[in-house]
Amino acid sequence: QVQLVESGGGLVQPGGSLRLSCAASGSIFSIYSMGWYRQAPGKQRELVAVITSGGSTNYADSVKGRFTISRDNAKNTVYLQMNSLKPEDTAVYYCNAVPSLRGAWGQGTQVAVSS
Repeated sequence: QVQLVESGGGLVQPGGSLRLSCAASGSIFSIYSMGWYRQAPGKQRELVAVITSGGSTNYADSVKGRFTISRDNAKNTVYLQMNSLKPEDTAVYYCNAVPSLRGAWGQGTQVAVSS
């Protein structure tokens, strides 16, 4: 089983930056593709960034060019660098494997972008 703890969220102004971290416990972290998901009130959860076990990345069109996902397998950690933040990025951000593992969802970390 993989257990995940997200951190790094906060309140920022439009155009600002945040770096999110996801700490994973579990002995097989390195074999999973990992992703960052977000969910805003009243909206479906969406996958915004993916990184494979080999380091390939992909992004939703809404964040492409602004967000960067990375991982450090030695630290069992995945990161999301978010730049040029927009109000529509406001959401609770979660990490999980891709496809997601039902039992691995953490509490998420709140990102609020507001002037």
